[in-house]
Amino acid sequence: MSTLERLGAAPLKSLGQNFLHDQNLAGWIVRQLELSQGEHVVEIGPGLGALSGYLEGAGVSATLIEKDSAYAAYLREKFGPAGFEVIAGDALDQDPRRFFARRPVKLLGMLPYYASSALLLHFTREPCPFSRVVITVQKEVAERITSQPGSKSYGSLSVALQRRWHVARLRTLPASVFVPQPQVDSTVVLMTPKQGAELVPVDADRFEALVRLGFRERRKQLRKLLGTVYAPECLDRAWAQLRLPSDVRAEALSVPDWITLCNALSDPRLEGGSGTERLQVVDAADNPVGGLDRATVHAEKRLHRAVHVLLANPGGELFLQRRSFVKDRFPGRWDSSAAGHVDLGEDYVSCAHREVVEELGLQAELQPVGKLPASEMTDQEFVTVFCGRTDETPSPNPLEIDAFGAFPLGTIDEWVERCPEDFAPAFIGCYHLARGRLEQLLARPRR
Repeated sequence: MSTLERLGAAPLKSLGQNFLHDQNLAGWIVRQLELSQGEHVVEIGPGLGALSGYLEGAGVSATLIEKDSAYAAYLREKFGPAGFEVIAGDALDQDPRRFFARRPVKLLGMLPYYASSALLLHFTREPCPFSRVVITVQKEVAERITSQPGSKSYGSLSVALQRRWHVARLRTLPASVFVPQPQVDSTVVLMTPKQGAELVPVDADRFEALVRLGFRERRKQLRKLLGTVYAPECLDRAWAQLRLPSDVRAEALSVPDWITLCNALSDPRLEGGSGTERLQVVDAADNPVGGLDRATVHAEKRLHRAVHVLLANPGGELFLQRRSFVKDRFPGRWDSSAAGHVDLGEDYVSCAHREVVEELGLQAELQPVGKLPASEMTDQEFVTVFCGRTDETPSPNPLEIDAFGAFPLGTIDEWVERCPEDFAPAFIGCYHLARGRLEQLLARPRR
């Protein structure tokens, strides 16, 4: 008797249920995750556990998200003794941010055809905790997300995913390896996040809106579509910068072209600063003794000043930023909501408000909550820590910030304890210093 017969269940077409019955393929798919002892795996749509069974012996923990309550109960009975968490519910209702507390974490799934695009975007949008993604999707979807400029399948989904991810088709699975057999073949896809210089600064929200607009009517010339939003002089400047033909269409632009176009149209902050930043240098008692350029201060390990700002949203979640990969200090590490050096002649309070404006594009009422002494951990900075709350929507500066998001304090607590290497060292000191005050601040009713 089959598992389905024992459960008295049948695959539901409305949920896109097609179960993999080839165990050799199931084992091969899980091996593409390249798992290491102690890692965590999030599996979307485990069904009857064809892939989950190979996780059980891999020395990892797992969260299985199954929409069908009958199968979720079966999975809980089968994999509960191994300590696997089973969530009965729609994967689109799950918040990927919670898995930062389980890092290193990888994503596995056989995505239902009707929701594969939505699930892909939901689980890979920044802030994203996953270091490796192995998913099985309809062959047509796999072709779309891996396609290149000029092809018929190249579109907004291709560009959105390829901006931050390397996407590769690994293997086509014939319909015959599933029960019941779908009408089309499937493809196993590997996604790995881009790193460092591969990530060109760009405002993510503006980028996605621009790409959606550009591909809205594929047969139309791109300039005519964008002309519904952007002024002619802006388009003239961007077209000249990219040397684009006047009649170019969206599918002709590569992902780097789209990034350049977005920056040319949207964000003057990406023009950068003058490079003449002079910092306030201090003595061992934090008394001002003069000013030096930033490079000299760090090269000579001179004592200087900095601020860290911890901002919370109305829901009581703390905003964190991942430092841009173009930063020379701790690139790609997670850090406070906003942070920066105190300039020559500037005080801590003025600096904190300036950094919030420059990095997040907003203003907020801030309270000083403490001070860290200069040390190796703080990069020889005396750091004054500020806390605040804001109802405004931040607009992160792409030159400063690679990714940005709001996180529950409990998630941050677990994340810092489990993976301190994910964070800039000074942030951990600032967070521990301010943790109690943050709790009080968030518990206090807004005026």
